[in-house]
Amino acid sequence: MGLRPSPVFDKENKQNRISMTESINISSWLKRSVKLYPYKRAVVFPSSRDKNGRVLYSHMTFAQLERESDYLAFGLEKAGIKRGMRTIVMVPPGLEFFTLIFAMFKSGAVPVVVDPGMGIKRMLICLSQSRPEAFIGIGKAHVLRKLKPKFFKTIKICITVGKKWFWGGYSLNQLCEQRDEPFNAVATLPDETAAILFTTGSTGPAKGVVYTHKNFHSQIMQIQSHFNIEPDEIDLPTFPLFALFDPALGITAVIPDMDPTKPALVNPEKIIEAIENHGVTNMFASPALLNRVGKYGKEYNIHLPSLRRVVSAGAPVAPENIEQFSCMLSKEAEVHTPYGATEAVPIVSIASREILSETKHLSKQGFGMCVGRPINDTMVRIIKISDDTIHEWSEDLVLDNNEVGEIAVKASLVTKHYFENPEADALAKIKDEDGTIWHRMGDLGWQDNKGRIWFCGRKNHRVTTRSETLFSIPCEAIFNNHPMVKRSALTGIGPKIMQVPVICIEPASDIKNKKKFIAEMQDLALSHELTKNIKHILIHKSFPVDIRHNSKIFREKLSDWAAAKIKI
Repeated sequence: MGLRPSPVFDKENKQNRISMTESINISSWLKRSVKLYPYKRAVVFPSSRDKNGRVLYSHMTFAQLERESDYLAFGLEKAGIKRGMRTIVMVPPGLEFFTLIFAMFKSGAVPVVVDPGMGIKRMLICLSQSRPEAFIGIGKAHVLRKLKPKFFKTIKICITVGKKWFWGGYSLNQLCEQRDEPFNAVATLPDETAAILFTTGSTGPAKGVVYTHKNFHSQIMQIQSHFNIEPDEIDLPTFPLFALFDPALGITAVIPDMDPTKPALVNPEKIIEAIENHGVTNMFASPALLNRVGKYGKEYNIHLPSLRRVVSAGAPVAPENIEQFSCMLSKEAEVHTPYGATEAVPIVSIASREILSETKHLSKQGFGMCVGRPINDTMVRIIKISDDTIHEWSEDLVLDNNEVGEIAVKASLVTKHYFENPEADALAKIKDEDGTIWHRMGDLGWQDNKGRIWFCGRKNHRVTTRSETLFSIPCEAIFNNHPMVKRSALTGIGPKIMQVPVICIEPASDIKNKKKFIAEMQDLALSHELTKNIKHILIHKSFPVDIRHNSKIFREKLSDWAAAKIKI
């Protein structure tokens, strides 16, 4: 069967509009892919290596994935996991992971996914908050469940992926019963919960984001149309959850040989090996992974001609990082840096040509990080900065171009609420007069006269002194220009509105003369209007960063550290 074009987003096409009374199940996208490309590889997994070190792969076609997930959907119902049941999923990326998630979508069960990279203590709190009724995980996950029973009191049904030990329940293999008839996916409604995905909590308590089937549907449409995903593509998703979009888009997902919780420690050779073995055309990479692989590729003069695009997100992506990785790409390929959050992604995007030819130079001068223009019919507004609840939307909130404010977004992919967290809802969501929701990103930025959004940092990372407000990304850019600076971080110490600004510096290598280096940093600060009032410079050997992307700096921890160093 020849490859057929995927449907593209068209805001004038009524077929893309979803009635809130008609059923929609995200698993229908897989069924569509099966009809178009039944024998094409859907998922490829590195299972082992032969005696010569060559990778041996296991794979499932779209037809196999559809059939196996049907079998498992019947099994889940038999085990008692049905529509609306919140179910913890602790399974690493692989063939079972894909089969399981699509079986759950078909049955209407609600996967609860928490990133183990946030740490066991915080992860357990998140899992407990979701009040799950079922638990599906590998053996190690069940050991944790038995060792920490107070966090899993609501669990009624347990399923083990792999070998089942002493804890009882079902094994995944027991539930996969072959049937002649297909499983009829539950007729879920657009606003029905499809999954609960927890934020990393890198800038506050982790929150359970409620995804509906409509949210997922809109995300798939947005990704396909904006990045012009073609049906002959092969993806290397280095972030597991993003891999789930691939079967829906009709493209092959090659699971990388890496620990997804430690992208900054990835083996570049294994990533490059996967790209070359499969002719990967699309890759998602966190900035930390992009930097590690790009540095290796540049050093060894490696070229990856099969790549059509690289998508990097999760934290601000430095232009130097983009430029370094681009050395491995063809002239036609670009690095895209879409902007968003767990609650709304992707909403804005820009690509490497525009970054390297234009916005890079402005970012170095303290304009902020340009994240691009709103995608498709996504509405983005810059509103007045406030830490308070905003109950109703008003155009009076909106600032003019070139004014820094809080980024707010409205689109069909924007999630409406958190799981049983009305306080977080009140602070993050604004109701429009037509009943739709504006999501407050918690980020600060401004819009230029070309319609581009410039990111200036998190709202709770701004430093408010007696005389001015300083924004993290613009201020840090001034210090990052120094060749001996790996990265910098603006923090504030003291009470709000009367904070004392401090710049923490993580050097690129050992500083032999710290006194001289500090003096150079102080001269840099004085040389620019944005930073002239920053008097305190501290050297920090290694910044605390988030585990998932290894890129987001924990400025709150640096602030506590700085407060202990500086007496005010």
